[in-house]
Amino acid sequence: MATYSLGSSDPEIARLDAQAEFLRAPTRVLLEASGIGPGMRVLDLGTGLGHVAAAVAELVGPHGEVVGLDVDPRMLEVARTRTEHLPQVRFVEGDVARWREDRSFDAVVGRLILFHLPDPVGVLRHHQQALRPGGRVVVLDYDIGGLRSEPGDPLTDRMAALILAAFRAAGADPTIGSRLEPLLAEAGVEDVEGFAIARYLASDDPVGPAMLSGVVRSLAPVMVAHGLATEAELGLDTLATRAAASLRSTGSVLVPPTLAGAWGRAGLSRR
Repeated sequence: MATYSLGSSDPEIARLDAQAEFLRAPTRVLLEASGIGPGMRVLDLGTGLGHVAAAVAELVGPHGEVVGLDVDPRMLEVARTRTEHLPQVRFVEGDVARWREDRSFDAVVGRLILFHLPDPVGVLRHHQQALRPGGRVVVLDYDIGGLRSEPGDPLTDRMAALILAAFRAAGADPTIGSRLEPLLAEAGVEDVEGFAIARYLASDDPVGPAMLSGVVRSLAPVMVAHGLATEAELGLDTLATRAAASLRSTGSVLVPPTLAGAWGRAGLSRR
């Protein structure tokens, strides 16, 4: 079963909301470039709180349909409440590696889901079977490998290294965004293309320290359990304040994870 590394606690839901707002504009750009449009029936893998499902709903319009799939019932409960005004959106509970329904889709999308899957190529192949001939496969995911400060800020860069190590320890792939196009090709997707979007955060931008400390807080149990850091070293209660002060003192720009997108035409659809 596909699992999400960070859980669904109240702090994690708040972090996901902040992350979704940060990714709202680049997500829209990538979804539009991928060919998602009016009237399409779209499956959203790992929908979580429904942020991407709502964005897709705007693109497919009232005559389209969006089905959000997730394994976490608490996330889905929140998603349903937030999208009551969008009748073209519905949510189902299920494992993205196995779930399927009889009706075909025009497209399958997923944002920050391959990141957490032990067999992303297998999942992509599985869902192509549910697409109409020529249907679209669209994936958006992080490349966290570039997370850093410029010029280098010791505290920020230490936390960045811990984040990468903790995700790997939890079984996630924090740099999968760099390999989306070859992964799609390996899964049988045809005419693959894509690009990535990055945003740079000034040393006095509060978004950077908040995002950094939020991810560290969610990953702290993994970091401590795997001996990557101690609770005292992390200092979660003051981490955001210390990170902000450190970035300002060095005049460093925070380079956040890159959001990469790739898409193409399903080559394994039902004929």
